[in-house]
Amino acid sequence: MKKIMSILMTSFLAVVLAACGGNEESKEADQENKAATAETDQQKQMEDMQKKLEKQQVDEKKTVAVVNDEEILGSQYNNALASSQGQMQQMGQDPTSKEAAEQIKTQTIDSLVGQTLLLQEADEKGYQASESDINKKLDEVKGQFKTEEEFKAALKESGMDMKSLKAQVAQDIQLQQYVEKEVPVGEITDEEIQKTYDQFAEQGKAANQEVPKLEEMKPQIEQSLQQQKQQEQLVQQVEKLKESAKIDIKI
Repeated sequence: MKKIMSILMTSFLAVVLAACGGNEESKEADQENKAATAETDQQKQMEDMQKKLEKQQVDEKKTVAVVNDEEILGSQYNNALASSQGQMQQMGQDPTSKEAAEQIKTQTIDSLVGQTLLLQEADEKGYQASESDINKKLDEVKGQFKTEEEFKAALKESGMDMKSLKAQVAQDIQLQQYVEKEVPVGEITDEEIQKTYDQFAEQGKAANQEVPKLEEMKPQIEQSLQQQKQQEQLVQQVEKLKESAKIDIKI
């Protein structure tokens, strides 16, 4: 809303400056007019992009896949799809191209199937989120917003309500518990950290950039390596679960 108001005000200001200048050439008015036009064009491009992104969505009630008799609905697919689209945009890529759209579709389905298999396994092994853990996490989410109204507005914009948000939080906690116990990363060795740092330092020097000392980067490198290892192990775990699973993709 604030962004929309900003665009309207900029456009209005340009109109006023042009009217006050009459037929006389005004550098200031011209600059404001160009700025307003550029911002309006940018807004139109964003709106066009959003329409293209929304075309990739499916009916919320449609079954997109069935994993061991558990249905994955279009609403779940659309949420995961939007996340994948956003990540691709952050990397400077166009998620609306034909090739990218197919890639995102496949990645989104694979991700949802994998998540469903892991959650089913977590259920079987008895991992559950407690009410106190759920409420604690919800408070953390709400704490990212200045007011309750701002939080509710963001929730509405995301297409969720408190019930669906609570369910999502519960799943996240359950999956986290499962991963920590069943898919442990193990310790990251000093050799692994040193090797990663050396690669980073080499790239930095090649780009004529100042490279921080190893001691400064060690925590960041260790965290990155842990995430990388965990992702690799999760992929292996999902592939293992797929061997005995019944999976039917509907889209």
